[in-house]
Amino acid sequence: MIQQQQTMILSPYMDIYDLIVPKDNLLRKINELIDFSFIYNELLDRYCLNNGRNAISPIRMFKYLLLKSIFDVSDIDVVERSKYDMSFKYFLDMAPEDAVIESSSLTKFRKLRLKDMNLLDMLINKTVAIAIEKGIIKSKSIIVDATHSKARYNQKSPKEILMDRSRKLRKSVYEVDGTMKDKFPCKTTTDVFGDEIDYCQRLIEVIEKEDIISEYPKVKEKLNFLKETLADDIEHLKISEDKDAKLGHKTADSSFFGYKTHLAMSEERIITAATITTGEKADGKQLETLIKKSITAGMNVENVIGDAAYSEKGNIEYANSHEIKLVAKLSPSVSQGFRKKEDEFEYNKDAGMYVCKAGHIAIRKARGGKKRVSTSQTDNYFFDIEKCKHCHYKDGCYKDGAKSKTYCVSIKSDEHTEQAKFQKSYYFKEKSKERYKIEAKNSELKHRHGYDVASSSGLVGMEMQGAIAIFAVNLKRILKIIG
Repeated sequence: MIQQQQTMILSPYMDIYDLIVPKDNLLRKINELIDFSFIYNELLDRYCLNNGRNAISPIRMFKYLLLKSIFDVSDIDVVERSKYDMSFKYFLDMAPEDAVIESSSLTKFRKLRLKDMNLLDMLINKTVAIAIEKGIIKSKSIIVDATHSKARYNQKSPKEILMDRSRKLRKSVYEVDGTMKDKFPCKTTTDVFGDEIDYCQRLIEVIEKEDIISEYPKVKEKLNFLKETLADDIEHLKISEDKDAKLGHKTADSSFFGYKTHLAMSEERIITAATITTGEKADGKQLETLIKKSITAGMNVENVIGDAAYSEKGNIEYANSHEIKLVAKLSPSVSQGFRKKEDEFEYNKDAGMYVCKAGHIAIRKARGGKKRVSTSQTDNYFFDIEKCKHCHYKDGCYKDGAKSKTYCVSIKSDEHTEQAKFQKSYYFKEKSKERYKIEAKNSELKHRHGYDVASSSGLVGMEMQGAIAIFAVNLKRILKIIG
């Protein structure tokens, strides 16, 4: 049950916050910047109003998740810190003497209260509205790009995942006390997943008995991570590594297994829209959605700034029809005027290769036709036929016995004359200089908010992680500009 109105905090110790939480504290400034009651209103219908025991305020639960993203810590660590960090308690609207929640409550909150919500758009739109209200967003341009996040479980087996977590924990313990090796249980020698679970649980019990060692930050962090993996994700470990994650390509020689977050950002570095897809999806296909979401959030979009991935023919046509200037350099392989099977092969600008619908990337390319005669030239992309032989989509794509599999692209840049002229203009060159800003934003998400690796399994979990991380970076940016 949830109370129909939020209660005031009556405690004789509330004045302590004015003494020990400074005025310029980040969490104090966030509390003063935004009224979190919108979270209460959005989640109200997900609680019972007249039956059962009182539930913890959804605002407080959401703030726990926000703290987790801002400080890049585990569920256990964010709850532990809220026991003694008065800035955390102040931010959580708690009295200094109040008890904290059980960390497992955060798992239930994510699964039961936030599931099936369009949290990503809601939180972005809220921060954009604040930025517009305070006169921060003045530009009429959005910068677009995509960043990747590796799957939490990569392509390892469940047993390998636990072995990796326990190995890192043991290593951190040895750095403190090498003699602990004699106290640890014997490692498993079987391939049975249940045996590895038992080993991890016994390892945790041994370390927790060592009060001094278990309190070392580097040990405690790895210990909590292993415990959270066992407690929060044991179902995912038993089922599969991550069914939603897909193989994507960063360059022709490197790949990742996970997800992509496609971002749009104003020139003031406020993220105005985002879509989250599996790793193999092409960047350019998300442009129309990012523009529409940015407009819905309140942006007036006159320019779109991006790299060559966004200069495909369909995007140029969409931008022209909506009187939007597309500041993205043309690439013959992306912006060609004609190619077959456009729905089956997509261009990966990082690798400079085409990817088939099975997610396999071309292994090399070669130029065919007469030089300096664009209408007769083609780019031929060659695929690994060993993969084609066993591919689920080979019917109609690969003929049994064929010695090669190619995809040919006719280069017809004449159809992009206007875009090519625009690309040479002073306006285009000046606007292109703004693109670096989104690279810095991607780096901030990854290195300060743990966005380089998914915190849970599945696309839904990735969307939830993205929503809260983007909400956090937008709030921090707004505060920086105001300050």
